Parts: sequence; C-alpha cells; structure tokens
Amino acid sequence: MKIIKSLALVALMLSVVITGCKPKDADIKAAIEKSIAAMPSLSGTAVDVKEGAVSLSGQLQDETAKVLAETTAKAVKGVKSVTNNITLPAPVVIAVDEVLTKSVKDAVKDYPTVVAAVNDGVVNLTGEIKKDALPKLMMALSSLKPKKIDNKLTVK
Repeated sequence: MKIIKSLALVALMLSVVITGCKPKDADIKAAIEKSIAAMPSLSGTAVDVKEGAVSLSGQLQDETAKVLAETTAKAVKGVKSVTNNITLPAPVVIAVDEVLTKSVKDAVKDYPTVVAAVNDGVVNLTGEIKKDALPKLMMALSSLKPKKIDNKLTVK
C-alpha cells in the first residue's frame, strides 16, 4: 500500500513538472508582442495564441514586413505553428490617361494662365500662376494620383 501511495505521489509530481515546463499561451503571446514592439515596421500586428498555435493578423506595409512578423513569431519558445493572416495595402492605382486628362482639365479650369497636358500618366504644367494659388492647384492634382507632376509653371 505504501508503494502505491508513493507511485501515485511520484506520478502527480511528474505531471505537475511536465505541464509546468511548457510555456503558457499568455507567456508566448507576451514574448511575441514584445519582439514585435521592438520593430517599428511591424506595428499594427495583432497576436492570438491558442495551445501554442499562433495567429497573426493586421495590416503591414509590404511583404518583407509580413515575412519578418512570421519569422519573429516562430522564433519564440513554445510556438507550435504560425498562421499568418496579415494583409497588405492594395497597390496604388494609376489613373488612365483619358480619365486623368478630363480630371486635370477640370482641376485647372479656375487657372486660365495654366496649361496642363497628360502623357503616360504624367501631368505637365506650363504657364503662370500666383504664389498663393500654387499649393491649392498641386493638392488638387496630387489627389488624382498621377505617376508624376512635372511643374514648369512660372510663379508670380
């Protein structure tokens, strides 16, 4: 009987030691979040951990940052797997010349001394403009998302 009690006690202690050695999900999550916080390019990454399985979500700027977040999570002790659900921003759509030309003409209609031409997504500006009107015009044209604005205006 004494041996059975001793074996039961050893089994109980062994189970406590074995389960106590494994990192808890909260500890894994804290370690990953600490590693990610040290890298500004990974800000915006959310971490979720269930039984050692890590799930990353959020939006990052590029594929390199996405891979870095996954690699950082995998390096933490106790991580069994990583599911990377991080998204990337949609690429900037460059306006087609025909649509861009119409929009540019509409933007410069209030500036009779400004001539605008569009070629392959590049807006070419020539003519004259008053100094205080230039920022307003440039903001209006920039909002159209051309490839480039080639400003050859003479500022008065």
